[in-house]
Amino acid sequence: MADPTRRRALAAATRASRGAIRLAELPYLAQLDIRLDPKDPAADAVNRALGLDLPLEPNSAVHTSRSSALWLGPDEWLLLGRPGTQQKTEAGIREAAGDAPVSVTDVSAQRTTFLVSGPRARDLLAHGCSLDLHPRAFTPRRCAQTTLARTGITLISRDHPGQGFWLLVRSSYAPYLTHWLLDAATEYLVASGAPSG
Repeated sequence: MADPTRRRALAAATRASRGAIRLAELPYLAQLDIRLDPKDPAADAVNRALGLDLPLEPNSAVHTSRSSALWLGPDEWLLLGRPGTQQKTEAGIREAAGDAPVSVTDVSAQRTTFLVSGPRARDLLAHGCSLDLHPRAFTPRRCAQTTLARTGITLISRDHPGQGFWLLVRSSYAPYLTHWLLDAATEYLVASGAPSG
């Protein structure tokens, strides 16, 4: 369950940064782990059912207005969708795959999602992430399983630089990561003239 106190603290930091950063939690996203052979004809049927092509390039992501698909491995993807859509989406995948071997697991309760955006988003994340987050290196539509502040996350660069990043983190680590984000954001609150208290 999303913690209202956590959401209020992130919103307060966003206001105090005066546009430098935006922090928010996007709770309850539908999350399905999909395993299938991308060379199997069933993969094309699954792509049609999803309304997107599962990405085949390592560490890439595909976004539509309804969902996002993240490459996790040669035969594994994480599908993100609107809250409450997981059962219908899972049924559609299974129907499209027919008798082909496919694994679809609802992992929606496993993680929560944070949004980090704004002109200083990359700087904020660089405080705790060892990936090269320069726009030439971590371009839009990229994803990576990495660590932020010694916490395992899946980092997603959205379609356009202004859309920022999504951070998927295990729900049990969400309070810790919230505190870390707020602490890392402090310099942007002070730099923008807002009290850091």
